[in-house]
Amino acid sequence: MKTHNYKIKLEWTGNLGEGTLDYKSYNRNHNIVAEGKYTAINGSSDPAFLGDPTKYNPEDLFLSSISSCHMLWYLHLCSVNKIIVTTYIDNATGTMEETANGSGKFTTVTLHPVVTITDEKMAQKANDLHEEANKLCFIANSCNFKIAHNSKIIVK
Repeated sequence: MKTHNYKIKLEWTGNLGEGTLDYKSYNRNHNIVAEGKYTAINGSSDPAFLGDPTKYNPEDLFLSSISSCHMLWYLHLCSVNKIIVTTYIDNATGTMEETANGSGKFTTVTLHPVVTITDEKMAQKANDLHEEANKLCFIANSCNFKIAHNSKIIVK
């Protein structure tokens, strides 16, 4: 079996001088860096958990991981099926439920890809390939819930 290993560096940048003295004495800002990547991702927690709303939070990154993995598989499948995609935009949505002890989990993710293709005869096949991409997506296969999709195909 082939394996792939990934490594990132996460650095907390939110020490305001007192460390984690109490829940409100620090901010949740951090940088995520992968060796050889052009820029860092500036992260924080969700504003509901005292995070900076201008920075990406883990939930944003989780949802974007699912969306981008699906897109990459979808584009691959379109290319091998001779479907020319000219634009792909996904406005993915997800719901996380928080529990009484403060933990939580995602319970739903729905992808909403709007895909533009060049050949009307391939529209149904293009739409069907979303299901195949969902089955192949590494990130979707790592989730404990089904990833839904509500796709739209545009022909231009």
